[in-house]
Amino acid sequence: MAPKKQPELKHTAHLLKQIKIAKVTLNIGVGKSEEQLKRGLKLLEKISSQKPVATLSKKRIPAWGLRPGLAIGCKVTLRKDTEVLLRRLLAAKEMKLSERNFDLRGNFSFGIPEYIDISGLEYDPELKIMGLEVAVTLERPGYRIKHRRIKNTIIGKTHLITKGEAITFVQNLGVEVQ
Repeated sequence: MAPKKQPELKHTAHLLKQIKIAKVTLNIGVGKSEEQLKRGLKLLEKISSQKPVATLSKKRIPAWGLRPGLAIGCKVTLRKDTEVLLRRLLAAKEMKLSERNFDLRGNFSFGIPEYIDISGLEYDPELKIMGLEVAVTLERPGYRIKHRRIKNTIIGKTHLITKGEAITFVQNLGVEVQ
């Protein structure tokens, strides 16, 4: 009687090395102006279809007129359907990014000077012209161990995403990196 063969796991290493978009964070810094904050909140809701939150200052800087708890910006974090939105935002940058947009951990960020460059959005006289910042966080399967509540631990060096891998991931989306 021949011994039973164990089922082979195909491409296990490749499955764990696949990179995906963990989240896309849209941010608008407005300073002390309450009117601009309201416009920023409305713009982020228009872009993302989610309710944004106001960001509060944590330090007191008398020269700038800041005190703890003062709303100085707004942000929204998207974790679902991120690739569709990211393609729209990258199209506003003409599908071009600089190598300086990437950090050493493989995340990248860029700014959009005018929201009217984003496809699907038209000029709104109530919003006027505003820009925003986009931060994209990339991860691999297995990154949960870093955030879990019980027995959280660090991710091994060989499993971290490098700058070069992030650039390759973005180039596969059709973005030119200079």
